[in-house]
Amino acid sequence: MNRTDRDAGTATLAPVDPALVAAIEAVGAAVGERATDRLAGAHDASHYLLTPQVVVTPTDVDEVGRVMAAARARGVPVTFRSGGTSLSGQAGTDQVLIDTRHHFRRIEVLDAGERVRVRVQPGATVRAVNTRLARHGRKLGPDPASEIACTIGGVIANNSSGMSCGTHANAYRTLESAVLVLPSGTVIDTGAPDAAERFRAVEPGIHDGLLALRDRVRNNPDSVETLRTLHAIKNTMGYGLNSFLDHDEPLDILTHLIVGSEGTLAFVAEATFRTLPVLPQLATGLLLFENLAAATAALPALVEAGFATIELLDAASLRVAQQDPEATADLTGLVVVDHAALLVEFQEETADILAARRTSAERLLAALPLVDRAVLTTDAAVRAQLWHIRKGLFTAVAGARPSGTTALLEDIAVPVERLGETCEQLIALFDKHGYEGSVIFGHAKDGNIHFLVNERFDDPEKLARYEAFTEQMVELVLAQGGTLKAEHGTGRIMAPFVHRQYGDELYDVMWAVKRLIDPGMTLNPGVLLTDDPQAHTRHLKTAPTVESEVDRCVECGYCEPVCPSKDITLTPRERIVLRREIQRARDLGDDTLARTLEKEYGYDGVQTCAVDGMCQTACPVLINTGDLVRRLRKENQNAVAQAGWNLAAKQWDAVSAVGGVALSVANAVPAALPALATKAGRGMLGEDTVPLYTTDLPGGGSRRRVIVAEEPVAVFFSSCTNTMFGPVGGDGVAESFLRLCERAGVRMATPDDLPSLCCGTPWKSKGLSDGYQIMTDKVAASLFRATDGGSLPVVCDASSCTEGLQVLLDAADQANITVIDAVAFVDEQVLPHLPAGEKVASVTVHPTCSSTHLGINGALTRVAGAAAEAVVVPEDWGCCGFAGDRGMLHPELTHSATRREAADVSAASSVAHASLNRTCELGMTRATGQPYRHILQILDDTLTEAPA
Repeated sequence: MNRTDRDAGTATLAPVDPALVAAIEAVGAAVGERATDRLAGAHDASHYLLTPQVVVTPTDVDEVGRVMAAARARGVPVTFRSGGTSLSGQAGTDQVLIDTRHHFRRIEVLDAGERVRVRVQPGATVRAVNTRLARHGRKLGPDPASEIACTIGGVIANNSSGMSCGTHANAYRTLESAVLVLPSGTVIDTGAPDAAERFRAVEPGIHDGLLALRDRVRNNPDSVETLRTLHAIKNTMGYGLNSFLDHDEPLDILTHLIVGSEGTLAFVAEATFRTLPVLPQLATGLLLFENLAAATAALPALVEAGFATIELLDAASLRVAQQDPEATADLTGLVVVDHAALLVEFQEETADILAARRTSAERLLAALPLVDRAVLTTDAAVRAQLWHIRKGLFTAVAGARPSGTTALLEDIAVPVERLGETCEQLIALFDKHGYEGSVIFGHAKDGNIHFLVNERFDDPEKLARYEAFTEQMVELVLAQGGTLKAEHGTGRIMAPFVHRQYGDELYDVMWAVKRLIDPGMTLNPGVLLTDDPQAHTRHLKTAPTVESEVDRCVECGYCEPVCPSKDITLTPRERIVLRREIQRARDLGDDTLARTLEKEYGYDGVQTCAVDGMCQTACPVLINTGDLVRRLRKENQNAVAQAGWNLAAKQWDAVSAVGGVALSVANAVPAALPALATKAGRGMLGEDTVPLYTTDLPGGGSRRRVIVAEEPVAVFFSSCTNTMFGPVGGDGVAESFLRLCERAGVRMATPDDLPSLCCGTPWKSKGLSDGYQIMTDKVAASLFRATDGGSLPVVCDASSCTEGLQVLLDAADQANITVIDAVAFVDEQVLPHLPAGEKVASVTVHPTCSSTHLGINGALTRVAGAAAEAVVVPEDWGCCGFAGDRGMLHPELTHSATRREAADVSAASSVAHASLNRTCELGMTRATGQPYRHILQILDDTLTEAPA
């Protein structure tokens, strides 16, 4: 919906210019022009909403240049989008949106000695880069809280910093070189030996213009003083004109002007950073004060003491934090009035240095006016609790906001000595304008705070309130000598106030920079600089009330990197925002658009969702988009399917056996016959109903056997997937598990009706509620008997089934029955009693989405370590997308989900390959060509083949 006025959500989806589409397709780029593509691309983490004409997904830097040229020839602006975590509106457009996430994720670590650098493409996340650097004991300087999802492109575009990097290690300070694509089409690698000479030769106008602007800035004492003052604190407001003071050569000036330019000057195709050492010795504490004034007064002494991070939490933040299940006893026992807290942390290289820091800080901490004694802990669990409190503030406030409101997370910075007064006045503004529940928290060491308010932009009175609050907040910050943007970038939200912060001269220099480098104004117009004083209140996002799974979403995008369908159809954020757009279309009476979106959503949103729940592991408000998709599948199930699966639930022993026999038969006949049969069935019944047979599928396995034992330690619930899909080598994971237990003297029994039982996941994932209830009742009754009312644990040999059993028993009100995955059980109760075996040289393991949810990935690597000399966990591992039978219904999902992990697996060249879930083993075998087995089978082999 092309929202071009201040009353958001009143216009329908604008038509696409076919000539524009043809021009971009002519240069070889993929163009998304469907309603789904455009409206999914309209949403980012900000509170702005512009719907692009098209979404373009180029594959390399040359293609980006051609797309820019094609758009420039037609006078159409372009905007670059990567992670979409930007909060200020700089990643949206109503023209051409260029997706730089899908094909720009390469990471290369350089100089892995004393001086480690890293060369990165813009689509790689900060977490992915730091994962690569970890083996070298290094990390990136910028450490934004959104590191799980924010990308290098955004880090550079917004001059990202974070909790501990301050201004000394932000993107501006640690960027060494970059490959730039200028609006003219010129591509320059600023790290090349001849880069400066080439720049002068191919772009003489920009080269000489930058020299002239450098001298203009340097020769104006007022400009120099203003820039030095504002860049002594965190400052991402406007262009980084400090580049003219910090650098002499035009190319160096250009490179650093690009940092923080928010995609308005160039495309950064690649960047090389200097890295920092990881400091592993940590001590953390929560210092509680009577009030904000006392907390902020302590800052200079705490900074002098060497604390790497000092995070502020105001009274409202503390009240929210007290509701956190991870809250510490000293916090939950506090009756909060006007209190404030500082979360402090030492980060040091060695234990001796840390001990010296803690000792030297004891006198200081004892002298502070604290409400309770200060404790600096090195305990990892307690430290995790403390950081969970701080990082959970956004979760708690944004997730609990009223339906229909939009969460605004803003950031400012002031000189540290003025932080207390600024916070007090900001709280007074919250009260004055009726913003209840707003919190203030942030990086107190840098005078940088964040505040969060919830607002409705579809109510004229509320919009007027927001405008009045913004005006008074601007006056407050500038009066304190601060900056209106410290970390999140100027974007659209503060573009109208750049002039007020910098004054006439420097504002004019900024416009001169823009006109010099982008004379056609083709890159991201309206962002960072604008002549429109009302730009910050145009294109505002509204959030229609839709459904419970959707309404909590703040559209931050944290979920996207872990989603297996992100590179083929939609991400969890996009699945949610499209539900909002369908509702918005209905509200506006645009039934045609609503029907179009619903039709496209069938495949993109429902069929290709793995419902693996990995999105919940990354979501700050704990949304599992799989719950939404399961409900939609339930609503779309027909009576015939429901009846068939109901019958299957009642006769699962026979059904699972028949499934295994069918695969065995299929393996025994010419491959073309079963493939043709399944294709014919898919043609008649639908591709989301009939699995597609492929020759890489194994034959069927054996029927699960019932075991009776006296005084068993646990009840063994072997997965029915082992009956449907036969093992790779040996006699399967169930027998391997039982042999391991026997060697360790651990007795196991099974339910007496085990072959007829299932964890229920096939029914639940397909939305087959009636059949799921039948199986739930059957399994709950059986396990109640087998475990003697819950006195014994249940052990399952497939991680997804372990998780499925937990969910099923909770639904049956049998949460007293403990379910343990077989790998975790072996790690805890079997490994200590096993003899040493003949280890294989190396094994590559694939953690699963379920093992992640269960928190047993550590157990997986420990068990693997007992079976192999070297254990490899691919850095790009993620959900394989096989998702039960989803990989057979839509093989393209597994192919897309595993592409990057498969490259890591190939590079590792391990002797063995393992996982802990049968269908995931099938998915990874398909992806890599390597036979994946259950890790317990490999461990069993080392003992079976070991000398007596």
